[in-house]
Amino acid sequence: MNSIRQRLLFWQITALVITCVLVSALTYQLAWQAFNRERDFAMEQIAHSVVRHGVRPGSWASNPPAAPATADDLGRFISQIWSPDGEILYSSVNGTGPPLQQAGFHEVAWSGESWHVYTLVDPQQIVQVAKTSSDRASSFARLAPWVLVPSVLLVLVLSTLIHAAVSRALRPLDSLGRDIQRRDGNDLHPLPVQRLPRELAPLAMALNQLLGRVGELLTRQRQVLADAAHELNTPLAAVKLQAQLARRSEDGQRDAALDDLDKGIERSTHLVAQLLQMARLEPDVQQRHPRPLRCDQMAADVVGAFSARADARQIDLGLESSDAATVWMDAEDFRVLLDNLVDNALRHTPVGSRVDIRVRLAGERVTVTVNDNGPGIAQAERERVLQRFVRLNPQDTSGSGLGLAIARRIAERNGGGIELADSPCGGLSVSVHLPAHRGASAGDGQFTG
Repeated sequence: MNSIRQRLLFWQITALVITCVLVSALTYQLAWQAFNRERDFAMEQIAHSVVRHGVRPGSWASNPPAAPATADDLGRFISQIWSPDGEILYSSVNGTGPPLQQAGFHEVAWSGESWHVYTLVDPQQIVQVAKTSSDRASSFARLAPWVLVPSVLLVLVLSTLIHAAVSRALRPLDSLGRDIQRRDGNDLHPLPVQRLPRELAPLAMALNQLLGRVGELLTRQRQVLADAAHELNTPLAAVKLQAQLARRSEDGQRDAALDDLDKGIERSTHLVAQLLQMARLEPDVQQRHPRPLRCDQMAADVVGAFSARADARQIDLGLESSDAATVWMDAEDFRVLLDNLVDNALRHTPVGSRVDIRVRLAGERVTVTVNDNGPGIAQAERERVLQRFVRLNPQDTSGSGLGLAIARRIAERNGGGIELADSPCGGLSVSVHLPAHRGASAGDGQFTG
């Protein structure tokens, strides 16, 4: 039963039926007791009537009245008159009838049946009135249906009203569902919540928040695709032009043209790789496997991987004395973060510069810092360069404007952040702050590069 309407109707009507059954049983019991009291009162009135208006025993002592011809009809009231000393003087049936009882109401067995008996003691006579229990029950059985009819009508009427009330109460939910079904895939405007019932307003607001997040995601993806297409257009056009020039060049100039072609291909490859890295950072795109990572050891691996490239540009790339700090991250994410920081520093520092990596552990925070002595970035531009595809110098074709944006995204998704500052050696200092992981035995001390 997955329908809210069916559940509401089932439980409400079930509760109504159970209540009506209990009320009917109580009503039946109360009516039966009232019926018995009424019949007992009638028997009492008959006994008193006989005492007030009946013939005294002294007047028939020599000639008692005979029982009627229908005296064997046990379905009627039986009346008996006894003398004070217990002698039967009169009985409305052949024989004596039920045995004489003490004054008051009694239930006795006689002639194979149960009898209700009332006995009235008078100074001159004893009057006893009796009636069978089965006759009393059959009389009440003829009245009982009329006692239960109101409960049946109540169930029918209230079931109809409950069904109408539930359908009317759920009408806003049906309307909200139809509104959502009528929308196409591009209609992400918020749902109206002003006229919704209080119970539906949180659902509508949650859907509006979801629609807003989906809209932001689609907008961001469209922007990324547009920026990617724009960024790829320039290097691909340059590669095509350089290939044509290499084909037309003389033998002496062909090597230089091929070198330019290699540079264009390298830039395009680098841009595509960073676009793939940015795409993998989207939620649910790639499953991640976080584990304890030693930041100082990972930094040493990155220095080794970029050492040949740094040597080619005569850049002094090294790892400063660092703390043995551990973070809880996916290894690939952390490696991509470090690669982009070091790659960005090597691309934007001149030949013969210096790039240093340092890892520090302070309390619950690990800080990985990359310092260079290049031209640096003005403080007013530092927030902007953390956005995608932002290059402060459009004529600089060595970068794609994605390195710092990727590093920032990785840091934020792992509970950290990124900070740009002036380097002690005069260039740019990029610091990534991450939560420290204390679960692994990181070991104390320092790692010296």
